[in-house]
Amino acid sequence: MSDPEFFYTIDKTATAEFKDRGSKFIAYTFPIQSVEDFKKNLEAIKKEHPKATHHCFAYRLGLDNNTFRVSDDGEPSGTAGKPILGQIDSKKLTNILVVVVRYFGGTLLGVPGLINAYKSAASLALQVTPIIQKPIEVAYTLQFDYTQMNEIMMLVKQLNCQVLEKEMNLFCRIVVGIPKGRLEEALYKFSEIRNVEVMKKNL
Repeated sequence: MSDPEFFYTIDKTATAEFKDRGSKFIAYTFPIQSVEDFKKNLEAIKKEHPKATHHCFAYRLGLDNNTFRVSDDGEPSGTAGKPILGQIDSKKLTNILVVVVRYFGGTLLGVPGLINAYKSAASLALQVTPIIQKPIEVAYTLQFDYTQMNEIMMLVKQLNCQVLEKEMNLFCRIVVGIPKGRLEEALYKFSEIRNVEVMKKNL
């Protein structure tokens, strides 16, 4: 398989509702960049729905497939978090959190019913959330003289790099995320400017 140059994520929140035998499942999607983002969004949902029976969720972060978490929040094991994550993964999304809030309607849905309800709510919310494609970026540190600032920043813009960190003194240091698909071109162009140091940043 070729190395992908892009990943898929979302940049807006959305919500959708699924009902089954009186129980109400409200799903929310959130773009997140960190575990901190996840915590903040989950807190906000809990504040918004303090009387809900369950606040189940799944999130996935980063590009290594290892950073994810699921929670059934008191539902039978495997009936909520996993089906929600399954929906995220079926769309190959990352940097995303999906929370499904349940209001119990008096009738037990059983394990298959719960799996279906959480999966359906998550799926409906993802259907109304616009999915975006983003370039996978590799972080590099550039060090240069203050007088070269304009030249460097022009290139950063041309190459669609993202500035991740900035230290502006007489001698400047910036960390840029270079789109993977343009890495060779970018490194060549930056190294052509004299006295610029280009180093790969170890994350």
